[in-house]
Amino acid sequence: MGSCIAQTGLRAAIATLLMAISGQMAAAACAPDVAELRGPHGIARFSVELADTDAERMQGLMFREKLASSAGMLFVYDRPGRAMFWMKNTLIPLDMIFADQTGTVQRVHENAIPHDETPIDGGDGIFAVLEINGGLAKRLGIAPGSVMRHPAFSSGSPAWPCE
Repeated sequence: MGSCIAQTGLRAAIATLLMAISGQMAAAACAPDVAELRGPHGIARFSVELADTDAERMQGLMFREKLASSAGMLFVYDRPGRAMFWMKNTLIPLDMIFADQTGTVQRVHENAIPHDETPIDGGDGIFAVLEINGGLAKRLGIAPGSVMRHPAFSSGSPAWPCE
């Protein structure tokens, strides 16, 4: 009988520990410096620099010579609108992932060409843009319909909430 009680207590302690770890992982996924994308491809996680002011958005990833494969820059706007990008003074090829206010990916522009000043139109209703290394979105299967999780999407009705 004592062994059964001890095992039950141990199982409860393990269950509590697993729930705590799970909660910590969910909270970590919704940190300002982390963006996750989920879709048929599975889940991709990026450490991100946040560009949420006009000055930060204008600077972007210009003059960077490299970007870690698990890193990116997340551009967040005050309200959804038309998002236009270019690659002036950008030294590395980038993929641009355009998402609406729910975090749903609307468009992916692959392998933007360094120094190219041709406008890249993300379309209307764009609230955030994630820039990652060129070619990575295709390799990871990130496409329209994928969903992004980040605290920036919490004010609306996120497709993939942080909770």
